[in-house]
Amino acid sequence: MTDSNTNTDVASYLQSSAQKAWQIDGISDDLPLRTIERVGIIGAGTMGGGISMNFASVGLPVTIVETKQEALDRGLATIRKNYQRSADRGRFPQEEVDICMGCYAPALDLGALADCDLIIEAVFEDMDIKKSVFKQLDQIAKPGAILATNTSALDIDEIASITSRPQDVIGLHFFSPANVMRLLEIVRAEKTADDVVATSVNLARQIGKIATLVGVCPGFVGNRILFARQYQANALVYEGVMPWDVDAAFNAFGFKMGPFQMADLAGLDIGWKKGAKTTNPIRDALCELDRRGQKTGAGYYDYDESRKNIPSDVTAKIIREITGAGDSTLSSDAIIDRCVIPMINEALAILEENKAQRPSDIDVVWINGYGWPLDKGGVLYYADTIGAEKVLSVMTELAASDNSIKVSPLLRELAASGGRFVDIDTGGLKV
Repeated sequence: MTDSNTNTDVASYLQSSAQKAWQIDGISDDLPLRTIERVGIIGAGTMGGGISMNFASVGLPVTIVETKQEALDRGLATIRKNYQRSADRGRFPQEEVDICMGCYAPALDLGALADCDLIIEAVFEDMDIKKSVFKQLDQIAKPGAILATNTSALDIDEIASITSRPQDVIGLHFFSPANVMRLLEIVRAEKTADDVVATSVNLARQIGKIATLVGVCPGFVGNRILFARQYQANALVYEGVMPWDVDAAFNAFGFKMGPFQMADLAGLDIGWKKGAKTTNPIRDALCELDRRGQKTGAGYYDYDESRKNIPSDVTAKIIREITGAGDSTLSSDAIIDRCVIPMINEALAILEENKAQRPSDIDVVWINGYGWPLDKGGVLYYADTIGAEKVLSVMTELAASDNSIKVSPLLRELAASGGRFVDIDTGGLKV
């Protein structure tokens, strides 16, 4: 980019990107939409409850299903508490709390979803569990009902294959907390019908989300790029760089939370159970000590009563024992290059595989779902500010020492041609 890359340019790009994200290539604007008059939610936990609020808040009736009365009661109590908190803060009149809660029809049997026009599954992130749910929905849901999964990374084509109506299956990946976060990844599977896509996009606008259409691949767009970042952040720790030094670099770059701050907030025990030996022994060791993040008062960091994070001697000792590495220091710029440039490379791989419609959609995902600093415009906008040659140089060096890293051919082309990342056109989303 040139000196014209000012705050005004960034704001203009972000506005244009958000507008483009609504444009679905290959689907006519006058395609008839499916009618959505009642929504079903499977799961009243953190995700299911949060997702349900989006619909109740705009007056859509919601049937919410849990397996046990205790879980259902707890979920509804949390939903009411969230609405009450918003009313107490003056975001809407107090009477709206009861109006929103009046939209709910709680149930303990999936059969209660028979009259729903859209059913969103928000159960545990396990393929066998999700396939079991969709097999039951195939027998229960009325003809033409949209069957959606909130999976954040699993293969939706595999989920759809368990049904006799894969054309009705789509991914609606809400971000936590789902009643607050504006991003919605709409994941089009191989056999998803055009009107299911168009209806989902229209519904996203109705509930106040910013939608991006993406394709099926591990992690879709947002988490796939996040995985690339986390891989490098973990690698730095195994080389002796402390988690708080990595996070400090990200904070200085403009992120409110770095990789390890985010991990502590989400919970280190996601996908972990006692005694497990995963690919991350440091995480395993912390969890075994019941250091599972903010919720237990300790994770990578120690936390005081106000949940302020404090670098931990316990964590530092575990890291030294497991890695055998001496303490290492890197500049903030070097840490950002190491972690962020592979994100750019992964974004290019997504475009090469036609799993996103356009570069700006990827930036919309990271701005609205992952806290990417607004002044840096997004992953690919930022890539243009540092240039393809630098990105290629860093990726080539990383690939030389790690066989799992593949340099994007598209990156090599850009470095040779001098083209811009945000102008890449690989033909849009293909399934």
